[in-house]
Amino acid sequence: MHILEPLEQSEETVIGKVARASSAKRAAALMNYGNLIAILIPFPLLIFWFGASMLVYAMNRHHPDPKVGHYTQQAAYRFYGVTGFFVAAGTFIPGGGWIWHLIAWILAAMILIPWSIIDLRRISRDEWVDILLDDDGHPLPGAVAG
Repeated sequence: MHILEPLEQSEETVIGKVARASSAKRAAALMNYGNLIAILIPFPLLIFWFGASMLVYAMNRHHPDPKVGHYTQQAAYRFYGVTGFFVAAGTFIPGGGWIWHLIAWILAAMILIPWSIIDLRRISRDEWVDILLDDDGHPLPGAVAG
């Protein structure tokens, strides 16, 4: 794939609409990449990723390839669980307690970074296939393109 080609989730072919395997693989990895970038550069990206991740989740959770939804959901569980815990715990950090904020960030990074990398490795090793779609964009039963 050329780097300047558009990232299409599906395309019209001579056999009908097809959800491309390469697009599904990218979509499955997107949430994990966002989590990694947001935790490595927490200010201001963590705040922006918290909002953008909801859009990524909504777009990919019901992808024609169910593996995309699974990987997206697992990455979302980790991200929202970790950030939710530390937001709740952070309310008890006294004012000016920057060392506690740093400890919370390090702990969050220790949880999110390894799991995201493991998931990205699983995604890259997984078998991705093109999926034939009906006119509404739903997978045809038992139809897998070559």
